Order: sequence, then structure tokens, then C-alpha cells
Amino acid sequence: MRNSGLKAVPAWLYIPAAVGVALVLLPLIALAINTPWSDFWENITSDVSRDALQLSVKTATASTVLCIVLGVPMAIVFARRTGLVIRLLRSVVLLPLVLPPVVGGIGLLYAFGKFGLVGEHLTALGIDIAFSTSAVILAQTFVALPFLVISLEGALRSVGSRYEQVAATLGASPTHTLWKVTMPLVFPALLSGMVLAFARALGEFGATITFAGNLQGVTQTAPLAIYVESISEPEQALPLSMVLVLIALLVVIAVHLRDSRRAVAV
Repeated sequence: MRNSGLKAVPAWLYIPAAVGVALVLLPLIALAINTPWSDFWENITSDVSRDALQLSVKTATASTVLCIVLGVPMAIVFARRTGLVIRLLRSVVLLPLVLPPVVGGIGLLYAFGKFGLVGEHLTALGIDIAFSTSAVILAQTFVALPFLVISLEGALRSVGSRYEQVAATLGASPTHTLWKVTMPLVFPALLSGMVLAFARALGEFGATITFAGNLQGVTQTAPLAIYVESISEPEQALPLSMVLVLIALLVVIAVHLRDSRRAVAV
């Protein structure tokens, strides 16, 4: 009885499934095989790699915090409110999931650049965002925000609002209910969303190079450093690429384990 689900899978499905796994796995194996492991540590501790990794971690952390500050309220509103306006706003917020990152970078440039929609007013105040570290954070937040919103919104819809209604009947204020009832219930989903947002921010390339540029120590994140190295010295780009692969693998494993434990608990 325990294996009845396995018997229901048609045998021919394993062929395209195996091809799909190979499509993802083979490039990673090729990276591992061709990486100059004898010079691995020297390459990832060079000035360029060290600056790029440090900047990536710092900006990805900052953008993740920004995603929490902006994304949690949005997820709650989207999960607890209905209507045409909410659906339209939700679609706009999730747009970066399918939008080419370079298009998002151009949009950010025309919004927050020196002569942009908002940027020209900020420039008048002496605040320049484009082609700075702040631009990296904004670009990363732009592409990473939907991951946190969609993760948390799904959890909020799953748990429903019955516990919040009970808290309200007991006299709890909406804010008290939010912190003492709602957030503890969806904290695992929030944690997963944070991890996914951090990983997406860490790997961001298109919007960053378009909106922030590629200045070492200021806007050159790890993906940008890899791109530059891949043009001049392709082998030198492999060690840093493997570092990002390992980080991404750890993120996927962490999220998968959390989802597995939650499924077992249910």
C-alpha cells in the first residue's frame, strides 16, 4: 500500500525526467571538472574576488532586509484582501519574476537615475543613487522581492484567518494579533522567503550592471566579476562560479529540508 503511488507513475515518464535532470546536472558537473582546484583558494581570495564576494554578501543582506520591510506588509495585504485593485497590484509586484532583469535595470535607471522620474528630485537634494552601492541594493531588491512575497502570501492563505478572528473576539488589537498570532504561524514560510530572496539577490546580474554599473569595490558583485573574468580569462571565472553554485546548493537544500519537515509534521 505504501508504494501504490509509485506504481501509478507511467514508466515512460522516467525518460524525459532523466533528460531534464541531466540538462541541469551536466553544466554543474562540467564546472566542477574544469575548475582549477589547485589554484582555487588563491583565485577566490584575490582582490577582485574578495571585493566582489564581500560586496555581494553585504548588498544581498541589505536587500533581504529591505524585502522583509516591504514584502511582509504586501504579502499580508494580498492574502487578506480581495478585489480587482489588489489583483492588479499583486500582478505588478510579481512581474519581476518573468521580466528580463536588464529591462528592470533600465526601468530603475529611468526612475532613480540622475535624470529619472524620481532621481532628478533626489539629485537636486544631493542624493545620487544610480551607479552606486545603493543602486546595487535597489536592483537586488527589485528582483528578489517577489520571492519573499509569494512565499509568505501562500503560507498566509494556507493558515487562513480563523486564529486571527479568535484573537479579535478576545479583544486583541490588529497589531497585537499580527505579532502574536499571524507571524508565529507563518514564520517558517517567512524564513524560506528570506533565504530565497537572499539567494536571488546574490545571483543578480542584469538589473545590477544596467542600473549600478561594474566598478570594483563599489558595484561589482560576484556575478559581474565572473562575467568580466569569463571574457578575459575564462578559467579564472570558474572558482568564483563554483562558490556561487555551492551557496545556491546550500540554499536549495535548506529550503527543501524545511518544506520536508513541514510536510512530515502535517
